[in-house]
Amino acid sequence: MDGTESHRRGVASQEPGVEDRMLASSDEKGNKGGDDRVTLKKEIGLMSACAIIIGNIIGSGIFISPKGVLEHAGSVGFSLIVWVCGGGICALGSLCYAELGVTIPKSGGDYSYVTEIFGGLTGFLLLWSAVLIMYPTTLAVIALTFSNYVLQPAFPNCLPPYVATRLLSATCVLLLTWVNCSSVRWATRIQDFFTVGKLLALCLIIIVGMVQIGRGYYDALRPSAAFEFIREPSAGQIALAFLQASFAFSGWNFLNYVTEEVVEPRKNLPRAIYISIPLVTLVYTLTNIAYFSSMTPEELLESNAVAVTFGEKLLGMFSWVMPISVALSTFGGINGYLFTSSRLCFSGAREGHLPYLLAMIHLKNCTPIPALLVCCSATILILCIGETHDLINYVSFINYLSYGVTIAGLLYYRYKKPKLLRPIKVNLLVPCAYLLFWAVLLVFALWSEPVVCGMGLVIMLTGVPIYFVGVYWQNKPQWIHSIVEVITFAGQRLCYVVFPQEDPDSTAPVEMEEKSEL
Repeated sequence: MDGTESHRRGVASQEPGVEDRMLASSDEKGNKGGDDRVTLKKEIGLMSACAIIIGNIIGSGIFISPKGVLEHAGSVGFSLIVWVCGGGICALGSLCYAELGVTIPKSGGDYSYVTEIFGGLTGFLLLWSAVLIMYPTTLAVIALTFSNYVLQPAFPNCLPPYVATRLLSATCVLLLTWVNCSSVRWATRIQDFFTVGKLLALCLIIIVGMVQIGRGYYDALRPSAAFEFIREPSAGQIALAFLQASFAFSGWNFLNYVTEEVVEPRKNLPRAIYISIPLVTLVYTLTNIAYFSSMTPEELLESNAVAVTFGEKLLGMFSWVMPISVALSTFGGINGYLFTSSRLCFSGAREGHLPYLLAMIHLKNCTPIPALLVCCSATILILCIGETHDLINYVSFINYLSYGVTIAGLLYYRYKKPKLLRPIKVNLLVPCAYLLFWAVLLVFALWSEPVVCGMGLVIMLTGVPIYFVGVYWQNKPQWIHSIVEVITFAGQRLCYVVFPQEDPDSTAPVEMEEKSEL
């Protein structure tokens, strides 16, 4: 595909009724005043940008992954090293994404960059795996964690009922979908508020843990005990420990999905990364240290809810604070994932890789309602299927695969277009170091868990025939175009949406003389 322009030309020639109705709607109902374009609004400042990154990273992962990291790392000391190194690797990746974000200033993150650099098929495979499994599954895991922690005080001696957790999870997802459909501003305010809330919850864990350490309760953290192996880890097991930690750190690249809605992205995108990633790494490391101040490694491995076990041991009659705090944390995580993953669907549709309807936004609210409804529906479907925790390794593997392909694209793009304007240009050692770690991690993960990682590859490769039938095949029968037109028009009427009128220069890379490295 030739990107947005070819897609628009195709729609104009094949579906004139839809295009005419969209333009008529825009003329009749569009914003009045100096700028009457219907487009995504730049309403995300530096604070909201930091909240999106922190809010998406800190979800359910820090309350789920410590058990998996410790289990695969084999000792307390190695597990803490994994958490610190995991944050460092995220920082390297974030610097690379900052360069890509201001060089190719499109919403859509990895997908938009890979499509621009490598072409339609590679971009579509990333989009396919993300829409099919990565984000709906992650949203479902976070929503289930939310409902389990909310219901836990009502069922102190047993697991909450299956139906109750699913209903509460679905209700939460539907509520936040409605908020995101109604207003970008309200969605970002919720993100800001709950990001502060989840940081306060983790600060409570850290402060209580530090008090315990000050009182001398740190046997598991002593050098002699910290590297005492529960089981001898292999290189493959350490790789799986990093994959478990990567689930807790996933979301570090999500600000790149909404680049077009960030105020002054060339300044605020890198600033938000520099503030958020070190802060999250510090909080995660201190949280794990706090866990070990009150739990032995064996107790942590036996716990199904680490934060609840921590609260029960140290907070006594106030132990109810912990499940409520985790619920608030995960509620903000659901909002952040909905906000950003819907922009991925929006970007994919704008490039012609998903149905055209998903590239439309509400005429008054300027929110991508069809894309949000698709994300919501996919998440609820996965909630109804059954347990999603077994898919975490699939998600982590596909995530790392996507990151590596995207950062390899940065190196190729420098070779392909050396004179392109790059307001941020990282040292070559940064992407090379990330790719070296990425390659070692994936090789050992494949060696240790060939079935799990192989299934991740299979899920991604199932998109190849879909791409050739749905995207590459241009001369489809007229009856197919007629059905698409009817569905698109019905969707427009139902959701009150039109295709956004963009500034033609706002998302175009700019060529100029190469500048020196920063």
